[in-house]
Amino acid sequence: MGSRATLRTRSSFQKSAWLGIALLTLADTGLCADPIDGGRPLIVAQQESAPKTPEETAPKTPEKSAPKARAAEEADEAERPEAKSPEERMSRRFPQKVRVGDLIGLPVLDDNDVTLGHVTQVVRSPEGKIKLIVSYSRWFGWWGRPVAVPIEVVAILARQIASLDMSRQQYQAAPTWSGSNDQRIPDDDIIRIAVTRR
Repeated sequence: MGSRATLRTRSSFQKSAWLGIALLTLADTGLCADPIDGGRPLIVAQQESAPKTPEETAPKTPEKSAPKARAAEEADEAERPEAKSPEERMSRRFPQKVRVGDLIGLPVLDDNDVTLGHVTQVVRSPEGKIKLIVSYSRWFGWWGRPVAVPIEVVAILARQIASLDMSRQQYQAAPTWSGSNDQRIPDDDIIRIAVTRR
């Protein structure tokens, strides 16, 4: 019986802690009003400060969010001469080992998370370059034509593949893959593919 009372006390303490954090957040933004005090904003705590300097009162530029900041960093890296080759950009994206069979059927997404197509197979060119064969279509990747996508321009994004360095327009302009010289890589083989997040 004592353990249930302890459990209830802990649970109610956690709820009140979260409620306190929520009230402080709302009070800080001015969205919470005190009904007893005539609807004026609720002030939980106020600290007196020295008069502000002109630098402090000047409008601040909004900070970039984490995904946008990361994308800007990648764009800066891509413009540097030493990071221009697709292989170098891929090596900066922490390539990981993956089984070829696990890539088959995954959707390929553009920058707006719209499906460009699905991976149908993975091949190796006579020069040794690995390519994903994607069934590209403007209709969310269904009933598309096969397009060869270099492994260096994509990255794993959870259970999807993000097309980082190949735009939708490049997919449209790419020739239809015929596969005459490329050799299919068996499903049990291990290759490396970059990793990304958004």
